[in-house]
Amino acid sequence: MAKKSRASSSSTPASKGASVTLIDVAKVAGVSPITVSRALHRPDVVSESARKKVLEAVRVTGYVPNMLAGGLASNKSRLVAIFVPTIAHSIFAETVQSLMDHLTTAGYQTMIGLTGYSAEQEERLLGAVLGRRPDGIVLTGTLHTEESRLRLQAAGIPVVEAWDLGASPIDMQVGFSHEKVGQAIADHLHGKGYRRFAIVSVDDSRALKRGSSVVDQLKSLGIDEVPMAVLAAPATLQSGREGLRQLLADGHAPQVIVCSSDTVAQGILAEAASRGIEVPGQLAVMGFGDLSSAAHLHPALSTVNVDGRRMGKHVACALLQRFRDGDEQQPVRLDTGFTLIDRETT
Repeated sequence: MAKKSRASSSSTPASKGASVTLIDVAKVAGVSPITVSRALHRPDVVSESARKKVLEAVRVTGYVPNMLAGGLASNKSRLVAIFVPTIAHSIFAETVQSLMDHLTTAGYQTMIGLTGYSAEQEERLLGAVLGRRPDGIVLTGTLHTEESRLRLQAAGIPVVEAWDLGASPIDMQVGFSHEKVGQAIADHLHGKGYRRFAIVSVDDSRALKRGSSVVDQLKSLGIDEVPMAVLAAPATLQSGREGLRQLLADGHAPQVIVCSSDTVAQGILAEAASRGIEVPGQLAVMGFGDLSSAAHLHPALSTVNVDGRRMGKHVACALLQRFRDGDEQQPVRLDTGFTLIDRETT
């Protein structure tokens, strides 16, 4: 009786149902196991041809890297936790996408926690995430509970506070000054001749910081009365509509309304249109964020551009450099800036 031939284990993936190992992938790719490991975890140190061979072998074999085992061996989890208030707005989504793209290319996994604009929720998330031993944490803003600050300082891992620049950084900061944004908006609109201002904002610390800065700067310019309508976060079109309703119901007649976001501004435009209020003839509107829709509204929305993708890249670079260099690296405090965009609504 003829013997059944066997498929060579050096050129085919492990049999169906068997646990595929890194060695199996190395055999299929025709490279060493250490090259497979580097291609998956440190792709920047292997050649492009080797990386392609490994990725194809991973696809063929269905190999899933054991991140826990790798973390135990190297004392690194290769995990970065990212905390954002919401992913409903593209203004945060662009930063997160850019950050994740750069970290993934460098061989890191990411997990997202939603804080809902709450420092207390952020604290609860930290309690759960720190137990997973992430290599780094990215926070949105600089407002945190004292317990969160103590936990992060005790954890001894790299932390980046994004989207804001504060006086007391936990570790690294990559963002911009919301106070300077508010000052620039006030100066710009005052310079265009506006004198009756109002503010519509959601209850978010960064938005309120910008609004307060607008008010303070206008006071220095001789304008003392600036009514403000504050709505619950997150920002929606309804927030803007309700904000304008409140201002008008209270007897205010602003020439220009400064909004905490483009979303709120769009709501104000909708409410103004429903009431027959001409923009900008009877009411000017200023947004924040420069969403992709802002330039295509009718009339086109004046706003403040913050380059979220650039910010995400710089956050990733700050983390990766810290991972490589350790605490010997100089403290990072990078101002990514902003740009006023003057369109039809002002």
